[in-house]
Amino acid sequence: MRLGSNPWVLTCGRPVHDPYITLICFPWAGGSPDVFRSWAAGLADGIELLAVRLPGRGPRLGEPHYEEWELLLKDVSAALSPHLERPHALYGHSFGGRLAYELARLATTTHPGLTRRLFVSACRSPDMPQRRPHLHTLTDQQLREALLHLGGMPPELLGDDRLMRLVLPTIRSEIRLAEMWVSRDGEGVKVPITAMYGRWDAVDGRARMARWSSFGRLGCELVDMPGGHFFPLTHRPHLLDVLNSRLGAAGGQDQW
Repeated sequence: MRLGSNPWVLTCGRPVHDPYITLICFPWAGGSPDVFRSWAAGLADGIELLAVRLPGRGPRLGEPHYEEWELLLKDVSAALSPHLERPHALYGHSFGGRLAYELARLATTTHPGLTRRLFVSACRSPDMPQRRPHLHTLTDQQLREALLHLGGMPPELLGDDRLMRLVLPTIRSEIRLAEMWVSRDGEGVKVPITAMYGRWDAVDGRARMARWSSFGRLGCELVDMPGGHFFPLTHRPHLLDVLNSRLGAAGGQDQW
């Protein structure tokens, strides 16, 4: 994985010569884009894989986190603009799924016809109320315990007090954005949607993702995946099979 001149974007694996589609991936709240590194080898030839690095990670650790959706979307859209000017698909998990959806809404206006597919995983539909109690209101210790239970971060990192003092504000802020997120216009996106849920996900399982069908104006499928909320970590081959089959040689336009 290489960090180029754009601090927001990481190219995963070897650069793809003349890709037919670019897959842009957004991690969950506080998640590292490094989780996508291993995906490159499992994707079909011709798919360029990029990961988005938000502030608060790696070399961006000291940068302030975002408190409002509007500014976050403005900056992400500007940073990704060169990559949105060619055929692309968007993938996001949990908080990243919300971000991917909102970017798809913007991209269909600024770069019409180039967003070939939206993948969302473990992400409630825009009209589904957030579960209570809100995690972002927990104490630091309670939040660390909740993150340990969910399984999105290694226990050794959650147990590192010094590291947690650095990264927990960013994690809390992104969880807050995810939990306070609501539908902005209700019209959905003119992009095919593949919505994936973990079979044993107690956070955003099938029932909380079923209504994505109301937001894909070019069609939506609901895909059952083995695993819990963080099935991309525990069942990566299954996820890559879905990505490959939907993107396909057609660039994700017609493959369900």
